[in-house]
Formats: sequence, C-alpha cells, structure tokens
Amino acid sequence: MSEWRRYWVTFETIVTKEILRFARIWVQTILPSVITTTLYFVIFGRLIGERIGTMDGFPYLDFIVPGLVLMGVITNSYSNVVSSFYSSKFSRYIEELLISPAPNWVILAGYVAGGVARGLVVGTAVMLVALLFTEIHIHSPLVTLLICLMTAMLFSLGGFINAIYANSFDDISIVPTFVLTPLTYLGGVFYSISLLPEVWQRVSLANPLLYMVNAFRYGLLGVSDIPIGIAFGMILIFILILVAFSLLLLRRGVGIKT
Repeated sequence: MSEWRRYWVTFETIVTKEILRFARIWVQTILPSVITTTLYFVIFGRLIGERIGTMDGFPYLDFIVPGLVLMGVITNSYSNVVSSFYSSKFSRYIEELLISPAPNWVILAGYVAGGVARGLVVGTAVMLVALLFTEIHIHSPLVTLLICLMTAMLFSLGGFINAIYANSFDDISIVPTFVLTPLTYLGGVFYSISLLPEVWQRVSLANPLLYMVNAFRYGLLGVSDIPIGIAFGMILIFILILVAFSLLLLRRGVGIKT
C-alpha cells in the first residue's frame, strides 16, 4: 500500500467514525438546533419582525435567515470536534492515532472534516426550516457554499484546540458559553452594524463572526456591511492561523502526551 493510500485510509476512517457518531444520535446532535432555530424564526421573524419591518431593504425575517443558518453551522461544527476529540483523550484511544504512521495533518483533517460534515447537515436542515417561513433566493451560490465551508472549517479547528487544552468535560463548555455565544449574538445576526454608533461599528470589526455572517448574507441576499473580499480574506487568515496552531499543539503533544 502506497504512503498516500495509507493516509487516505486513515482520513476516511476518522471521517466515517465522526459522521456515524453524530448520525446515530441525531436526536441529540441535529434536532435541537432545528427546533431552536424554528423558535427564532417564530419569535424574531414573525412576531418581532412584523413590528421591525425591513432592514437593508429586506423583510426582517429574510434578513436574519443567513445569520441563523450560519449560527447552526458554527455551533455544531465546533461542538462536534470538541466533544469527539476530548472523548478520545478521556478514553485514551487517541494514543493509538498518535503512535500510528499517520501524520498529524491527516488526523487534524479527519476531525475537522467530521465537524464540517455535521455543520453542513445542520445548516441544510435550518435552511429547509427557513423555507417554511419565507422564500429563499440565493444571490451567489458559490459565495454561499464557500463561506459555509470556510466557517465550518474555522470553528471545527476552534473546537479541536479547545479539546486539546480541556482537562474535563466542563472545560469544553467554557468557550461556547462565554466566548462563542456572545460573539455570535454581537456578530450582526439580528441587526446591521450600520445601525450602531460609529465607535461601536469600529469595535464590531474586531469580531471575526461579523465577517462570516455578512459574507454569508451577501451570498444569500446580495447585501453586506463588510466588503466581500475583506470578509473572505479575514476568514482565510483565521483558518491558516488555527491550522498552524493546531499542528503545533499536536507536534508538541500539548494536553495529550503525559
């Protein structure tokens, strides 16, 4: 068996395990996000949205669809990797991967691909739910797909890093609760930053989720508070930084080797 063939078998095995893992317990991994998003559509889209009217020229319900879809992608891609990789540490079968001839980048790619798969499944499910409340006209399918993939990759990497540093199951909930959730709600999911005072608009530019939400909104609606080129560039930079950092942590055995 050639070297690249062995790498592919390792990658395929990890991805298959990750997909089967969240698919077997879909009631816990996929359904909650769909139910939560449905409530957002009913409460914010229907009840509150009718009073708000339009935002950036679109009905408020249409305006929040991109953010809610991406919110499902973000939370699920992140939680899939952080819980799975930490479980492998806790059960100590991660050591079998570390002593195998598979390079670290293959192991990282396998876990990230699993997180991306769950994120895309949930994102698709949320998009289907949105069709029950409004019509969706995709402005740019390519931009929509690329941003969805890149966002899922970025937060899968974030979940991987969180899992490496986590020392208990409680530790894997700290970042989603105290970092991810606030950044999500302050990332322009429910509003346009043009409504904010100028000083807060500048502060908002430090939020990486702002670039993802606006780029995805451009893909669906064709409007964005951020130039699309800058949004793509920022997301790509964050991905490259987290990839390099993840590989560094694996090479040093941080949180893994004793």
